[in-house]
Amino acid sequence: MDALELAANNAAHLWTLLGTARGYDVRRHPGLLAVDGDGRAGLRVLTLAARLPPEGRAALEALVPRPGRVAVEDAFGAVELTARGMSSRQLPVMIRRPGEPVGEPALPVRRVTTPDELRTAERLVVDGFALEHFQPWTPGVVFPPVLLEGAELHLAHLDGEPAGACLVVAQDEAVGVYWVTTMPRFRSRGVGRALMHALLRRFDDRPMTLTASRLGRPLYESLGFERVTDAMWWS
Repeated sequence: MDALELAANNAAHLWTLLGTARGYDVRRHPGLLAVDGDGRAGLRVLTLAARLPPEGRAALEALVPRPGRVAVEDAFGAVELTARGMSSRQLPVMIRRPGEPVGEPALPVRRVTTPDELRTAERLVVDGFALEHFQPWTPGVVFPPVLLEGAELHLAHLDGEPAGACLVVAQDEAVGVYWVTTMPRFRSRGVGRALMHALLRRFDDRPMTLTASRLGRPLYESLGFERVTDAMWWS
């Protein structure tokens, strides 16, 4: 399986877990995954192949456009949605192969295991990553407790306070990292690097994938991540 397939399959696994945990309608179509949520989440579609089969393209045409929030994550360049009234931005999909040594985290990082830690991590992601459509934060909406049966959340602390968090989906083939978040008042103090060091040490036997923001990309490149492609995010 190549790097792009590893990343796309992990993202599809994440959204299947997340959509199911939230009680959304999760449907797999040929070449597509569609997660149809409530009014806050809206509809999310992920392409899973460079060429959509006719059944997949028909499913996409039936789903998009529609009223409310719609997001189509296309890492394969499989669709063009400008004519459907959607705009796009590009975000790099990155991968790091195992083998390169990683230092110890400079800050305390621990895996979330308790209800209080789960609420703290969820609040950090909603407020720090700025998930505006889920604000004000309501416990258990973004990350229901059942999600921890298939995914992990990790918390970093600075000066004794929770400063950053991220979500991890570990599969046999690859590990995906999502929503790496540092609260604004703790930024530029090594929180994101500490989270990544902890994860790279924990999962040192598998490739790790993520989608980087413009500001986050230099950190990931310094840790050995390489760009696979620029995914199109339609909204």
